Amino acid sequence: MSNPEEGNQAVAARPVRRLRRAERREQILDAATRAFARAGYVATGLDDIAAEAALTRAMLYRHFDSKADLYRAVLDRACVRLAEATGSDDFDEDAIPALVRAAAADPDGFRLLFRYAARESDFRELIDSITAASRDVAHRNLARRIPAGPWLEWAANLIPAFTLEAVIAWLDAGQPDPDQAADRIAAAVHGVMAAAQPSFTEAAT
Repeated sequence: MSNPEEGNQAVAARPVRRLRRAERREQILDAATRAFARAGYVATGLDDIAAEAALTRAMLYRHFDSKADLYRAVLDRACVRLAEATGSDDFDEDAIPALVRAAAADPDGFRLLFRYAARESDFRELIDSITAASRDVAHRNLARRIPAGPWLEWAANLIPAFTLEAVIAWLDAGQPDPDQAADRIAAAVHGVMAAAQPSFTEAAT
C-alpha cells in the first residue's frame, strides 16, 4: 500500500525539477548567444556551445533538437527581450533611449538579431518581419512631421535602419558615454528627419 505522505512529497518536488530545467535552458541560451555572436551561425558548432556552457553535447539535445532549433530559440528570446524593453509603437522621445538600454542589457543578442541573423537565409524572414514592422511604425509617426511623398518614404525606410546601425556601432565602440549615447543617436536621427523636410523654396511654391 502506498504511503500518502510519499505521494505528497513527489508532487511537491515536481515544480523544483521544472525550475531546474528552465534554468538549465536559460544557461544554454546564454552560452549559445555568446558563441553565435562570436563566430556566426555557420562557424559555430554544438560542441562550441557545449564548451561555452560547460555542458555535454548530450545535455544540449535534451533541450534542443538541433543547432537550428537552438539558434531560433536564441533569436526568439532576443526578440522578446527587445519587445519588452522598447514596448511602445510610438516613435517618441523614449524610443531611442529604450533601444539603447535594450542593446546594452543584451549586446550579443542585439548583434545576433540585427547583424548576423540578417545574413542567414534560413532565418532572414524573422529580421524581415521586424524591419517591416519598424518601417510601418516609423512611417506612421513621421507622417505627423514630414509631408506625404517620396521623402517621407525615404525617411521611413532610412531611420529604422540608421538607428539600429548607430546603436550597433555604439556597442562596437565599447558603449562610450552611456548617459549621452541616446541623445547623440537621437541628434543624428533628427538630422535625417530635417533632411526629409521640404526646402524653403519647395515650401514657398
